[in-house]
Amino acid sequence: MTQTSSSTEPNALSHREILEVLAGLLAMLFVAMLSSTIVSTALPTIIADLDGSQTQYTWVVTATLLAMTVSSPIWSKLADLFDKKLLVQLSGLIFLLGSLAAGLVHSVPQLLAARALQGLGVGGLMALSQAILGTIIPPRQRGRYSGYMAGVMAVATVSGPLLGGVLVDLAGWRWCFFAAVPISIAGLAVLQKFLHLETVRRRVQIDWWGAVFISVAASLPLVWVSFAGQNYDWLSTETALFLGGSLVALVAAVLVERKHPEPLVPPRILLETTTMLAIVASIAVGIAQFGSSVFLSQFFQTAQAYSPTEAGLLMLPLIFGSLVGATASGQIITRTGHWKPVMLVGTVALFAGLVLMGPTTHTTPMWHLSLFMVLMGLGQGALMQNLVLVVQNTVDVTDIGAASGVVSFFRSLGGTIGIAALGAVLTNRVADTSSASIKELVVSGRLSPEEAAKVAQGGGLDLEHMPALAAEAIRHAYGDDIGVIFVIAAVFSVVTFLAIWRMPRTELRTTVAKVDQAEAPQDA
Repeated sequence: MTQTSSSTEPNALSHREILEVLAGLLAMLFVAMLSSTIVSTALPTIIADLDGSQTQYTWVVTATLLAMTVSSPIWSKLADLFDKKLLVQLSGLIFLLGSLAAGLVHSVPQLLAARALQGLGVGGLMALSQAILGTIIPPRQRGRYSGYMAGVMAVATVSGPLLGGVLVDLAGWRWCFFAAVPISIAGLAVLQKFLHLETVRRRVQIDWWGAVFISVAASLPLVWVSFAGQNYDWLSTETALFLGGSLVALVAAVLVERKHPEPLVPPRILLETTTMLAIVASIAVGIAQFGSSVFLSQFFQTAQAYSPTEAGLLMLPLIFGSLVGATASGQIITRTGHWKPVMLVGTVALFAGLVLMGPTTHTTPMWHLSLFMVLMGLGQGALMQNLVLVVQNTVDVTDIGAASGVVSFFRSLGGTIGIAALGAVLTNRVADTSSASIKELVVSGRLSPEEAAKVAQGGGLDLEHMPALAAEAIRHAYGDDIGVIFVIAAVFSVVTFLAIWRMPRTELRTTVAKVDQAEAPQDA
């Protein structure tokens, strides 16, 4: 059966109507994605103000990503069962309340709880935005609009450090959270006015046990990797308990999903070749996307001693590259209907940028880093939203939420794992390097044992209130050890390239519904 143009479909939206809906979605999506990275430049100030540790430093970001990761497939499945408009408004309200709470906290545990509430709302906004686009726009045209969404996501992800730095310097770190409130309210108002969707009513059976087991299976490895090497050895009883528990939860989730009439992650979607490969690619992209922005900001402030605002400005090349990569790839895919060459080129750009960042030290010229960040941004922009688009093209509109959620879930999981694991690697390397340097200072008589003990007790985060020589040693340690983060991410980008290379080459259909269910992908 021949596919028809979107204009022949009943109730098809005009370009203007789509843009009106998109305005509200993008406003909500922007502040949601921004919340994951806006705190990165503010974290040194926040942790110092709340008397936190290096492990808590990482978890302020990880808490949001973890909640977003484990909740996104739940939101996605609900999108196939309930009113998408009501759900996106609910998730926006949850995010707004989490932002208010985060701005009012007085301790790190309170902040982690508020950030988790934010993450719950972000998971809904991410999943539901993609599901709504999949409901109102055919895949062929969706490339164009997905480019806009990917551009907003990319800019929000990497401009967070800039905005966070400006807010910290001008208004205080609490405004990194309060600033999301007016934008969220405006986005909710636009959606209330312009978003009108037809809800398909059917018998609802929510997969509660699947949600529990998937959440446990995703959470335990993240908790393990955050504390391994510090609170216990990598090879230890605790490691066996964490990983063993995750494996048991994963097996239980698979058994539940196979038998439940409305599984959270339908096996027919998960076992489709394109989806399986997109999952692999999404994990690697998530590691590069979230990890690079978070640790680059720490590098600029800690290793280079820039202010929060300056650190944010130095991230502009990454913002520029992401914006260009997202919008250009979306336009090309819409015009040609071919996505694979664009995504392969994007992966090569991402790999090149990460590899070139590998030899970074505290003496690397800033213009070198700027060029490398542009390449990284181009790759991230060309990959993020297009992986969702490719998977959406394989399913009918009735499964669009679950399909979108699968990719978003694993990309977020990759980002969460990336920040937790890369943060643990960086923390251990910096601790070893700075400890050796400070011991040399003590042996040479340039630093007293009492001063060295005080530095060790403070955890090495409050550089302004420690002896200048010790602070310099820690700055150099951060600068010289940061490169390993990008090398690890580069290895994962190779996995992304191979996964995309193996994907069947398909034409993006021009209808919202999957008109011909029997139509098979056209292999390259």
